[in-house]
Amino acid sequence: MNRLTKPTNKVDLNRAKNCEIMLTKIKVPLLDMMNAVLVLDSSALDIDQVENLIKFCPTKEEMTMLKNYSGNKDMLGKCEQFFLELMKVPRVESKLRVFAFRITFSSQVNDLRCNLHTINDAAREVKESAKLRQVMQTILTLGNALNQGTARGSAVGFKLDSLLKLSDTRARNNKMTLMHYLCKLLAEKMPAILDFDKDLIHLEAASKIQLKALAEEMQAVSKGLEKVEQELTASENDGDISSGFQQALKNFLDTAEAEVRKLISLYSEVGRSADSLSQYFGEDPARCPFEQVTQILAIFCKMFNKARDENEQQADAEKKKLEKEAMKEQHASAAHSAKKHGPDHPDSSKPNYRIQKHSRSTSITEAVESLHTLG
Repeated sequence: MNRLTKPTNKVDLNRAKNCEIMLTKIKVPLLDMMNAVLVLDSSALDIDQVENLIKFCPTKEEMTMLKNYSGNKDMLGKCEQFFLELMKVPRVESKLRVFAFRITFSSQVNDLRCNLHTINDAAREVKESAKLRQVMQTILTLGNALNQGTARGSAVGFKLDSLLKLSDTRARNNKMTLMHYLCKLLAEKMPAILDFDKDLIHLEAASKIQLKALAEEMQAVSKGLEKVEQELTASENDGDISSGFQQALKNFLDTAEAEVRKLISLYSEVGRSADSLSQYFGEDPARCPFEQVTQILAIFCKMFNKARDENEQQADAEKKKLEKEAMKEQHASAAHSAKKHGPDHPDSSKPNYRIQKHSRSTSITEAVESLHTLG
């Protein structure tokens, strides 16, 4: 086509303009582009480029219009020339979609596998944690102490979401919550289990995974593989133009089908593992599913650690206060002794280092009895 000759545009001008912009961004010669598609060469085209090619595949109307065009096709615009090149490949849009699936398959499967393993690992860690079990037993004991004398005072278990109410239960002086008291009790009696959350390495990540979303991704992978098989069957009648495409697709299917079979097996295993986690806490998986269990536990861990840290800060502050008061007493006692006996008294220069206790630790029973649920 002569550069001075204005090209003939048959496609909608806005669509043609956008198509030309897309082709400029890809920066791959048209012939090389189509060859890459026909051998599924992901080193020549990335997923964004392939998805743009899908977006600008000619519609049935555009293909009919170009087939019926009786003028000089060399005079057509860049978009029209691009469409004509795509039309040489049977079911080009289907092949491009298969190509896109091929490019994303590995990362999609790896992400799914990683999430499924995270769920399995989180469920196993929770069920195997002896420290978490001791924490739960202590909470049950405290709950029974609080409800002593009532119908709920001899419970053998509690609803899992009760864990989130520990910070809402306060002492009558409003200064200590049951969560703070739990941390204080464990620090005094079983300090080794205060770091129980270190047993639950995968809990936080698992709490952000939705099983429904994984099911949808699994379904998308399976459907994608079905479309690959359908296109492979259809391409057998394409002739030589699709011979390289068929071979590349067969090679891909050999590994992809095996990967998906393993993934389906892992998914079934994870489903059983997720249900067993709910049942481990005496919950019905239908009413308190895996997502809810892990989210409650993750929040509980954060609340527990916050209360533990606040207890430590308060203990440090009280220790410094006592030391300061003791120092004041020593100075006051020394001054009083010097004044009473005079400067020549043998003990007047020796301060009294005996510290008197001004407070006593609240007993467990007293602390428990002082707790009540607000509201």
